[in-house]
Amino acid sequence: MEHTLIEKVIGNKVGKEVCPGDIVTVDVDWCMIDDIMVPFAVQKFEEMGFTKVWDPDKVVLIYDHFLPATQVDDTRHFHAGDEFADKYGLKNVHRTDGICHQLMTEAGYVKPGDIAFGTDSHTVTYGCVGAFSTGIGYTEMAGILGTGKLWLKVPESIKVVVEGKLPSNVTSKDVILRVIGDLTASGATYQSLEFCGDTFDDMSVASRMTMTNMAVEAGAKCGIFAPDQKTCDYCGIEYTEEIKALRPDENARYSRVLTYRAEDLVPVMACPSLVDNIKPISEIKGTKVDQVFLGSCTNGRLEDLQTAAAILKGKHIAPYLKMIVTPASRKIYRQALEDGTLGILSDAGAIITTPGCGLCCGRGGGILCDHEVVVATNNRNFLGRMGTSKVNIYLASPASAAATALAGEITAAPLL
Repeated sequence: MEHTLIEKVIGNKVGKEVCPGDIVTVDVDWCMIDDIMVPFAVQKFEEMGFTKVWDPDKVVLIYDHFLPATQVDDTRHFHAGDEFADKYGLKNVHRTDGICHQLMTEAGYVKPGDIAFGTDSHTVTYGCVGAFSTGIGYTEMAGILGTGKLWLKVPESIKVVVEGKLPSNVTSKDVILRVIGDLTASGATYQSLEFCGDTFDDMSVASRMTMTNMAVEAGAKCGIFAPDQKTCDYCGIEYTEEIKALRPDENARYSRVLTYRAEDLVPVMACPSLVDNIKPISEIKGTKVDQVFLGSCTNGRLEDLQTAAAILKGKHIAPYLKMIVTPASRKIYRQALEDGTLGILSDAGAIITTPGCGLCCGRGGGILCDHEVVVATNNRNFLGRMGTSKVNIYLASPASAAATALAGEITAAPLL
């Protein structure tokens, strides 16, 4: 049989050929618990009667959403996590190191061909390195903690092909927003988005992360790229024959194929208040903006900060506009500090915050009030996500966000 990439990854783990719709039980390579879900996963783990964690070295606990704490109850989550880690011997605990989805590949955990689960919907991000990864609830996580296994249904796959060279002001964020707009927010429900084409071959792993991160916004179970030399360099591993074999077969069957010419793509934004409400920036240009947010597990990486800095260098953001910059990890923060990127952004008037989820989940500083407009590089613009239910959230690429901060109104970065 000819297989898609996700069928190969899952099939390799269970030791047999699999087809869409098959129900299989997999051995889990990695599981991630974020600070939001820690108390609930711990409670369920104990209710199930487990007395030990199946493999403490494969569990990663990350505090990122509630740091710095903004509500009194936040500290309960930290205490619950620390007590659980101490009791069961968990060593992979990250406090203020960055956003969970950045750290799971950056810190060397998830590798090509792995199967990973996390208590956050954007766990789909790890498909950027050729892994199967998806978000689960705390009850499923408790089961994994005790057994190291989880059942899943093998998903169908949608093939997304982009060929050619992107215009200089179009980024992977514009590409995935366009795809989501075409699929709709439910168009890929319980399917795998498989990204193929020479446009993606030319992308950095950081840009690919943006694509897989937002696969869930079309309802996808996962998003995935075939691993290549760039992937292995990023993961610090050898590009072996086994990894080279992790690619779709030529005649694999897909439920749908979307094909794009890179040269035809333009800068876009997701308009309030749905992620699939996609419009070219040319149609909404001139909309007054109160705040710009650059960060999150979607676009808080070094290349994103550098892109914004290149646009803002030697200039200043518009009067009365706030710009908040949140690096996705401590490592990225240090790199951006050392190469001068944060200095440029600060000189331009941006507020630099500690690495973490911050404003993306409406927890950190910068929440907005009724009728304010924010252009943000994160992944969701749902009602009430970044303040009141009357805040208007537009999702954009780092380039478009920086150009907007400079102009004080929605605009796209110019072609270079």
